Amino acid sequence: VQLQASGGGLVRAGDSLRLSCAASGGTFSNRRMGWFRQAPGKERELVARITPGGSTYYADSVKGRFTISRDNAKNAVLLQMNSLKPEDTAVYYCAVAIAYSNQWQYWGRGTEVTVSS
Repeated sequence: VQLQASGGGLVRAGDSLRLSCAASGGTFSNRRMGWFRQAPGKERELVARITPGGSTYYADSVKGRFTISRDNAKNAVLLQMNSLKPEDTAVYYCAVAIAYSNQWQYWGRGTEVTVSS
């Protein structure tokens, strides 16, 4: 299984970015998919996740600003990030869980997001 994340970059506070993650090498329609992030000096945290049925979860810090979605036909998970804040600066990783489980199994390499004030 490979996960390829893209879409990161340097933006200003208030801007938007859209992260994409393309998965390959397996079946993903029956797996949770999600986005984590890790800021310098901090632990990796779950930002958002989406179940095979489309149920979503968001960290409190991003609720109302970020939207996760998935395209099962393309084996992709997207993260639309609006109203970005400097505290959103981090490396963002996409992940997929074990089928029919909430245990995360595979991780992408990450894409860096930097938000300037």
